[in-house]
Amino acid sequence: MQRPPPIGEFDGLQVFMCGTSSPLPDPDRAQACVAVLAGKTLYLVDAGAGSAQVATLAGLPLERLEAVFLTHFHSDHIAAVPEFNLNSWVAGRSRPLAVIGPAGVAEVVDGLNAAYRLDRTYRVAHHGAELLAPELGAMQSVLMEGGAVLTFGDLTVTSFEVNHDPVRPAVAYRFDYRGRSVVISGDTIVNQGLVDAAADADLLLHDTLSLPIIKTLEEVSAGTRMEKILHDIQDYHAHASDLAALVDQSGVGQLAVYHLVPPPSNALFEKIFARELPEGTIITEDGMIFELPAGSEKVTVVDP
Repeated sequence: MQRPPPIGEFDGLQVFMCGTSSPLPDPDRAQACVAVLAGKTLYLVDAGAGSAQVATLAGLPLERLEAVFLTHFHSDHIAAVPEFNLNSWVAGRSRPLAVIGPAGVAEVVDGLNAAYRLDRTYRVAHHGAELLAPELGAMQSVLMEGGAVLTFGDLTVTSFEVNHDPVRPAVAYRFDYRGRSVVISGDTIVNQGLVDAAADADLLLHDTLSLPIIKTLEEVSAGTRMEKILHDIQDYHAHASDLAALVDQSGVGQLAVYHLVPPPSNALFEKIFARELPEGTIITEDGMIFELPAGSEKVTVVDP
């Protein structure tokens, strides 16, 4: 079998799954994080705990990291932002890391910069300003409201409002590059914003919750604090059974699910997820790569 080109050396879009879990722990999955490589430039959507290690061990070209797009500010979507900032700084990133998101992004970035200020001073003192330029160590926040569009050369990124109540604002992102497109939902129920974002997209990465599994876990947890947690999370994530209608309405080419609630830890759980999902849906794993060549309609999956 012919090996795929190295990550970041590809004519088109590459989508690398740095984290496919939810806050419910799993030993084989990091929390939510998706890397998008458009040509030779790298972007992230969210950065949950453990995802920086997955990205680094996979050899992602972190020196090319331009921006982290945040869908919302739950801890499992922002915990690894400082690690990505440090790792890309060490790798040789040539400009301050932009952290882009809806209202509230400045508060998050200011807080992280303050929390890691001493860490940055120690590293510059140890390794020297020539290797670690101090002005590149602090992140810069960029406000991007739902409906806004940013361009980076041939890449266009569009933000769409989604419904993750009571988390407001929450957004999804669509990446369009040389005729190829990928949409990353963040956390949301199915709503018109997602239908609009995913219209005729080549690839949709959507969070999903298996209601049968979560209800069973809720029953097993009766009388504990987890009973209420497992009950509450059922109303602000897309249920696996809801996604067929989204695919039909949007005309998306390929559906793949991530931010799995709960992360399927065995073949039985995967079967329960799969039986409610549209036929052909891919249940992602950490390290999985989607390749969307420019000038083509192909979506190729490279398993980890």
